[in-house]
Amino acid sequence: MKYLLTMLACAVFSAPLAAESRVTAILKSIEDQMKMKTDIKANVTLTQQKVEQGTKLIEMVYFRRDSDDSFLIVMQSPENEKGNGYLRAGENFWMYRKNTRTFQHINRDESIGGSDAKGDDFEQRNLTELYAPALDSQGVEIISDEMLGKVPVYRLEIKAIVNDVDYPRKIYWVRRDNNLILKEESYALSGTLMQTVYFVKYTVVDGRYVAVKHIYIDEFEKGNKTIVDISNILTSKLDSSIFTKAYLENLSK
Repeated sequence: MKYLLTMLACAVFSAPLAAESRVTAILKSIEDQMKMKTDIKANVTLTQQKVEQGTKLIEMVYFRRDSDDSFLIVMQSPENEKGNGYLRAGENFWMYRKNTRTFQHINRDESIGGSDAKGDDFEQRNLTELYAPALDSQGVEIISDEMLGKVPVYRLEIKAIVNDVDYPRKIYWVRRDNNLILKEESYALSGTLMQTVYFVKYTVVDGRYVAVKHIYIDEFEKGNKTIVDISNILTSKLDSSIFTKAYLENLSK
């Protein structure tokens, strides 16, 4: 469920992009917009709808500090996950279990609270380090000016330049006026469409746009989707003690 971190990605009002290397310019713009200027605290709600399992509500409190790529997730619901947490500090990523008061070192692809979200969805990784413009048979980057509904957008294709990404090919629909992502399609190496994401609502926080609602459509297992809602966003500086094991342990007392 890549781009969950984009729920807190801010977009600035920007000047028109230069005609030269249009895809790269847009990627850099999106990349810059995802670099938070402040610390972040927010409530995150995931509503998972699965054909065989029904609807599941997952709530968490999310703390993030981009200056050193630290984040903390404290689970609020469902009840069996309440008080559990996930801590990223430096190169370490831990899962905390409240009932045993233990930490376990986990991988970036670990599921968060039994959801479709993974640990690496919360990491800050530069787009231009992961993807480059996709080229057509003539060696020309694939980009066009189109309409998404009534909104003028750039439609652009990118391909992975590293191996540790969920999807090797993506298509973006990006607003031409302010470079906000409106839609994303993710493809497997075979060319199969695996996931579609709609960025359906933005709000302005500290003079910057913040994506506060996304809908993730599972195109492989039809009928499955996840709705992400962000609320109570605060941008005041967070105490460094939050990004520690001791902080999680104290929550359990």
